[in-house]
Amino acid sequence: VQLVESGGGLVQAGGSLRLSCAASGFNFGDYTIGWFRQAPGQAREGISCISPRDGLTYYAESEKGRFTISSDNAKNTVFLEMHSLAPADTAVYYCAAGSSWYLSPYDYDYWGQGTLVTVSS
Repeated sequence: VQLVESGGGLVQAGGSLRLSCAASGFNFGDYTIGWFRQAPGQAREGISCISPRDGLTYYAESEKGRFTISSDNAKNTVFLEMHSLAPADTAVYYCAAGSSWYLSPYDYDYWGQGTLVTVSS
């Protein structure tokens, strides 16, 4: 099982980024794929998740409107589009695969290595 994130980097406040999560080694459609982030000294928090099989999505209340999750099932890839980024969004962003819904990190079995997003003011 492998999850590989990409697309992080340095962006100015107000800018946008699109993160990708390429999955392999498991049946993509059988899992919920979630995006999480962890800032230095803070707990890992859930952002959004998607069921690739049926396209259902769920967002943390604080991220609704700025972030959009989507999937390309032909490529076993999940995306996270982020807009109106602020310095408070600076964190390592992780994707994960799990068998439950919602955004508790404990419900996710497989994790990528993370991609760093830095938002400058």
